[in-house]
Amino acid sequence: MNGQVLRMRGVTVRRGEAELLHEVEWTVEEDERWVVLGPNGAGKTSLLSVAAAQLAPDSGEVAVLGEDLAEADTTELRSLVGFASSAVANRIPDSALSLDLVISASYGYLGRFGEEYGTVDLGRGRALLARWGAAHLAERRYGTLSEGERKRVLIARALMADPELLLLDEPAAGVDLAGREDLLRRLSTLADDIDAPALVIVSHHVEEIPPGFTHVLMMREGRVVAAGPLEYELTGENLSEAFGMPLKVDRDGDRWSARAV
Repeated sequence: MNGQVLRMRGVTVRRGEAELLHEVEWTVEEDERWVVLGPNGAGKTSLLSVAAAQLAPDSGEVAVLGEDLAEADTTELRSLVGFASSAVANRIPDSALSLDLVISASYGYLGRFGEEYGTVDLGRGRALLARWGAAHLAERRYGTLSEGERKRVLIARALMADPELLLLDEPAAGVDLAGREDLLRRLSTLADDIDAPALVIVSHHVEEIPPGFTHVLMMREGRVVAAGPLEYELTGENLSEAFGMPLKVDRDGDRWSARAV
């Protein structure tokens, strides 16, 4: 794999007449932590779906964990990628218990279907829920959780199978200020862990970039506007191009913010 967990070359995805992604070029190394920024309709979720081996491009080349997506066993490949997104959330039955939902990721299911889980599975599932501030949700049904609680459970689930690549689609969306700051702190801790998988999160907001993240990819209308190290690429000029309005970027220590000019 040569340290490379994801490579896209000329990746294009179409839906009817619309192009969701247009000739995307992107490489992620195993020790990198990426944030993908852009407005609604920029193609961010489609990008993550391709990276998770959930969506095949119409043209271009994709390699995930060293496997060519066009030739790989995608079922096996998906088990090596942690993926938390609305596409996953929308398929979860309201009756699923949070702990079962986390543990079942190891078996490729969404919730429990009569299986008996062993001590190791139960211990890991509870430890992951605790790591994301959701230990108290273990016996709660998914349909009773708030949006913020669901985000935490889904992140724990995405980590259950010890993935080599972790993809989180808008992990802070729908979370209040206190919840957002707590979640960013936990993501920052994960980013600093040398044993953690390569990380990619999607966001609309510069303020949601966790400390410790190293790279940024900015998109607009399915195209890459800029990609590279945060300190060089997260500029007012690049962000303005991505969001289609004049923006100013500020940095305060290890946190970022943006506002209209």
